[in-house]
Amino acid sequence: MNSSRRQFLARTAAGAAVLAGGTFATGATTSSASALTKPRNITALTNVTVIDVATGRRDRHQTVLISDERIIGVGRLPVPRGAVELDLTGKYVIPGLADMHAHSLGDERVSPPLYLANGLTTIREMAGTDPRLYGWRDQIEAGTLLGPRMVVGSQIIDGDPTLWDPNLLKVLVVDDEAGARAAVRQVKSEGADFVKVYSRLSVTAYRAIVDEARKLGLTVHGHGPDSLTSKEVSNAGQRSIEHIHSLGLAVSTREAEVRRMVREISVQTGDYNAWFRQMHPIEWIAANSFSRSRAADVFGTLRRNRTRVTPTLTMHRVLDMPDYTAMDSALAKYMSADELDVYDYALNTLYKPNRTAEEISHQREMWAWRQRFVRELFAYDVPIMAGTDTGTPYSVPGFALHDELEHLVGAGATPRRALYAATAEPAKFLGMSADLGSVEPRKIADLVVLDADPLTDIRNTRKIHTVVTRGRVISPAQRRQMLADVEAAVKEPPTVATIAAGGCCGSRPAN
Repeated sequence: MNSSRRQFLARTAAGAAVLAGGTFATGATTSSASALTKPRNITALTNVTVIDVATGRRDRHQTVLISDERIIGVGRLPVPRGAVELDLTGKYVIPGLADMHAHSLGDERVSPPLYLANGLTTIREMAGTDPRLYGWRDQIEAGTLLGPRMVVGSQIIDGDPTLWDPNLLKVLVVDDEAGARAAVRQVKSEGADFVKVYSRLSVTAYRAIVDEARKLGLTVHGHGPDSLTSKEVSNAGQRSIEHIHSLGLAVSTREAEVRRMVREISVQTGDYNAWFRQMHPIEWIAANSFSRSRAADVFGTLRRNRTRVTPTLTMHRVLDMPDYTAMDSALAKYMSADELDVYDYALNTLYKPNRTAEEISHQREMWAWRQRFVRELFAYDVPIMAGTDTGTPYSVPGFALHDELEHLVGAGATPRRALYAATAEPAKFLGMSADLGSVEPRKIADLVVLDADPLTDIRNTRKIHTVVTRGRVISPAQRRQMLADVEAAVKEPPTVATIAAGGCCGSRPAN
């Protein structure tokens, strides 16, 4: 969920978000042999335990050698002469984390440093609703803005009537093949890394989007449209399915009935809340008619097609239990007053009113069902990616990913599988497994140094000591300064500069 009417702070002068004093500039890969004979710009992380997220192995007493942006050695290695040694005895090293469903706040002084300070070195932005997001992506890639690697989606492409108010949020509304193909060509020209599809697309428009995207070399990510089954979406080639709404309907013994009910949903343009209110009883039927044989069929299809699922349990928990949601007082200091006001508005106006006691009870039970559902996804080896839908009320960029990891473990994943969903699986999905997702030589040095073992307790991912992004070391003192700078920035008066980030659901009317 994300509000489309939040106010954001004005952009600062160019380079304001760049943290001074980083260890390395971006450079070419250096081989282990040449690096050890001619040490240059080498940092050694010594006496660490390296976590293998693929196997769960802990390699103790390791040295990780970094030259420029690459890891050039991992093992019980001598420290090269002239290298900068960081003795990290008792610490644990994992690959940099990824939030694979994010909607960033609209100020480069806020979201990028919050992500990095929380160990997130890769972000998939799920809606390119403002050209500044593409600007951030390119500046970060060029090294002029300090932030996580960003993969930025297109504007939302939805059917007619769309769930979003186009006056409040940039949405491309299509209702036929020609319009669908034109929309894909448009977002390609705007610089989108992938096409974001939405809930109310017709079958004709959806299939045209997928076909045109394939011709233009773009992939398709997003919601499972109401008009198609999850198997149809997977077989069409959609790379990821976001949230659990559509998947839950696909594994019901009463699938034909719930599909008919979904087709009968009626909404006006921009009335996302009406869609949710009509979808809740349908989801309730599906949740109480779960079929293991249907799950084996549908989940098997997803697994064979390598269709990733991003459950976004962080979002679902809030929407399922708005009466039990509140802002973490320790994190409120990283949000502007306007942002907090929008979050309160969304919950109190869009979700809490006009519900019966039975509805509230059902919603709370739906949260428990979603956890069981994710446990089934893991059991069937469906490829899972960790994503938060940051922008959901009271979620904070960067911090929310650690909530998601806890939710995945609470749903039944082991800590290792949760870490894999936030590291190696995103790297594979993005076609970057040669560079990201593990702590190995020749990989890009995106690393998180932790004070405690995350395989023992997933909550230990919050105990961050040091972050390394593309070989650049962010020390504990620098992390503290980054967070302090965000805290100061959000206290400044908001301006009219706004990114309507386009999360899952809800919007605030104009003042």
